[in-house]
Amino acid sequence: MNIGCHVSIAGGIQNAPQRAADFGCEVMQIFTRSPQGGPAPVLTPEICEKFKIQNAEHKIQNTYIHTPFYINFASANNRIRYGSVSVVRDELERASLIGAKYVMTHIGSAKDLGEKEGQVKAVEMLAKALEDYKGSAQLLLENSAGAGAIIGDDLKELAYIIKGIKSPSVAGICLDTQHSFASGYDWRDFDKTIKKIDKEIGIKNIKLIHANDSLAECGSNKDRHAHIGEGLIGLEAFEKIVAFAEENEIDMILETEHDNVMKDIKLLKKMRNK
Repeated sequence: MNIGCHVSIAGGIQNAPQRAADFGCEVMQIFTRSPQGGPAPVLTPEICEKFKIQNAEHKIQNTYIHTPFYINFASANNRIRYGSVSVVRDELERASLIGAKYVMTHIGSAKDLGEKEGQVKAVEMLAKALEDYKGSAQLLLENSAGAGAIIGDDLKELAYIIKGIKSPSVAGICLDTQHSFASGYDWRDFDKTIKKIDKEIGIKNIKLIHANDSLAECGSNKDRHAHIGEGLIGLEAFEKIVAFAEENEIDMILETEHDNVMKDIKLLKKMRNK
C-alpha cells in the first residue's frame, strides 16, 4: 500500500513526479488538463517519455488521473452528456499514454432527469465512453458528498452503474473518506461502516482511497476537506482506515491543501508503519 497526494502539473505533466517526491509521495494524483475547462495540452511522445523517466527516477509507484469537475453523465443536456463521454474517453487514452493506472470520475447530477432516469442515463453514457476502448488505464467511479441530486452519495448507486456497464475497463471505485462521511458513512464506527460498504458495493471494488478528514458533520452532504486529525473523522478512525487499506493493498491519495499535506503524508505513513 502506497501513500501520496494530488500534485500540480504546472509547466507540463513531466514536472509532476519531482513535486510528488518533494511532498514525500510514493504515488500521486494529477489532472492532465484544466479541471475547469478548455483544450487539453498535447501529450507528445517526448513528454510521455520524460514523464515516465521522472516517475522512475523519483520512485512514484502509481499515477492516478482525476477527470475535470464539469463531467455530468446524467445531465438532461445532450451536449453536456456527450461532452462528458468525449472527455472521459480522452482521459483514459491519455492515461494509457503515460502509464497511469486509473482514471477516476464523478458521475454528475440527476437534478433534471431524476434519480432513477439519471442512473440509467449514466450507465448508457459511460458505456459509450468505453466503447471499443483498448487502453491499459482503467476507470474508477468516485463517491460523492451528496449535495443536491449528485449521483454516488449512496454506494448502491455506484454498484448499480458498475453492474450496468459490464466492462472490464471499469475496475471499481475510488472511495473518498470525506465524501462518504458527509453522506452518512460514519468512519468513527469503523466496523459498522465497513460492513455497510461491503454489503452495498463489496470491499473488492475499492481500488483507491481519497484520504481526507472532514470539516462537515456526518450526513451533512457538504464537501469540506480537512487535514488528517483536524476534522470530525479523527485520528482514531484514520488509524483503522490505514490498517484496512494496508491489509487490502489499496493506495491512499490525500486531497488536502498543500500548506500541510507533507504533514498529512508523514502522519499516514506513521500509522501504516506501526
